Amino acid sequence: MSLCSSTALTGAVALRSLRPGDEAAAVRWAADPEFCQAADWTPGLAARVVRRHWQALIEGQAPDFHRWGVTLYGRLVGYVDLANLTSCSGELGVAIGDRTLWGQGVATAACRLLLQEAWALGLEQVDAHVHAPNERSQALMRRLGFQAVGMGPPKPYRGSLVPVTHFLRSQEGC
Repeated sequence: MSLCSSTALTGAVALRSLRPGDEAAAVRWAADPEFCQAADWTPGLAARVVRRHWQALIEGQAPDFHRWGVTLYGRLVGYVDLANLTSCSGELGVAIGDRTLWGQGVATAACRLLLQEAWALGLEQVDAHVHAPNERSQALMRRLGFQAVGMGPPKPYRGSLVPVTHFLRSQEGC
């Protein structure tokens, strides 16, 4: 099934709080080495380690971090984050765990919903740090109205140290 545009996904993609049982999806995603490389997860982690980490996320999150589950037609397929939260800003993170959905508009729809959450929280701006070789994520940021504002220090990505592009988006009217 090709979904193609995030407009076609309106209503199909939703954000929700994490809940018990979501760790099973994270264990499945962690078993995919390609996903782990793309999402900067440690490949080959034991299921119990992934389960324990996600159970901690489900039980409670730090005041400067919030993660929502991304669902497609009610099925958990990924997550979005606001990290490094302050009273006026936060950092966007997104991962779609099911690789068959990559490039199908799910991340775009989920990030648009995340931005609505960010503005509802009163944030004035959201930033994102994208590995320079990750062309899909670079394009996603531009589709979402983010502007590249500079380069950050190199970070590991797919086994290499690569530059990171810093993107910024302000709430309309701020």
